[in-house]
Amino acid sequence: MTTKTAQTEETNAERDFEAAKAQLEALIRDVPDFPSPGILFRDITPLLASPEGLLLALDLQLAALEEIGEVELVVGVEARGFLFGTMIAQHLGCGFAPARKPGKLPAKTVEIRYALEYGEDALQLHADAVTPGQKVLIVDDLLATGGTAKAAVDLVRLLGGDVVGCSFLIELGFLNGRDKLDVPFLDAVLSYD
Repeated sequence: MTTKTAQTEETNAERDFEAAKAQLEALIRDVPDFPSPGILFRDITPLLASPEGLLLALDLQLAALEEIGEVELVVGVEARGFLFGTMIAQHLGCGFAPARKPGKLPAKTVEIRYALEYGEDALQLHADAVTPGQKVLIVDDLLATGGTAKAAVDLVRLLGGDVVGCSFLIELGFLNGRDKLDVPFLDAVLSYD
């Protein structure tokens, strides 16, 4: 392949990627003043209602994950991380474990508490969800301030897992959540700055 042909194919791929992102963005509804005044909420329920949108979101997340290497377990963060995480786990041919709010998991759990801008929250994993050395990908729909994602990373590491990366559908870049995450790979399909 000549250099010019390779450059043309790369340009076409970038154009296709941008068009796909624009399709996803069109399926995300902006809801002003939710859950409180001054907040612009990015509502993904129209995207979830669209079979084409769901497939496109999955395809874009999986394309980014091609460079991550081996994944043995996907940990999805409650609740929308379950939706994307299970689909990604199925396509990667690995298992799935839910990271949940306290009181939702039936067996013995480990817990990490973390600060929110308006208080405190916690995440739990089953104590046997991750085996030492297991390569784990953390998936959620949204990266905002990074507190929840960091709690998920800390839970996996508490159980001896090797966090190989984090994958998000949306990142609110202006909140700098990625700065809290010390992971080798971090990707968000859409970013709002």
